[in-house]
Amino acid sequence: QVQLVESGGGLVQAGGSLRLSCAASGITFNIHSMGWYRQAPGKQREFVASIDNGGNTNYKDSVKGRFTISRDNAKNAVYLQMNSLKPEDTAVYYCKAWYVSNYWGQGTQVTVSS
Repeated sequence: QVQLVESGGGLVQAGGSLRLSCAASGITFNIHSMGWYRQAPGKQREFVASIDNGGNTNYKDSVKGRFTISRDNAKNAVYLQMNSLKPEDTAVYYCKAWYVSNYWGQGTQVTVSS
């Protein structure tokens, strides 16, 4: 059974930082690409960042220079370091894994107050 469990969300003031973690089980982690998506109230889920099995990364333009995605294959985990947070970063953040199939976590809430 595949499980992706996010943690690290919370309430932070604008300009602050949070580090999200996603622990994966039930998949061969090191062959999967991993990513973070987010969904704000009333909006569609959107791509935030991804890292493939070779360590190559991609970012949504609005988070470049502020967010960093990384992975630890030994721990079956992916991380999202979020710095200089803005109120518009407020959303539920979801972890995604994909290779042949797509897998999603349950999400973790990030709230940035102004």
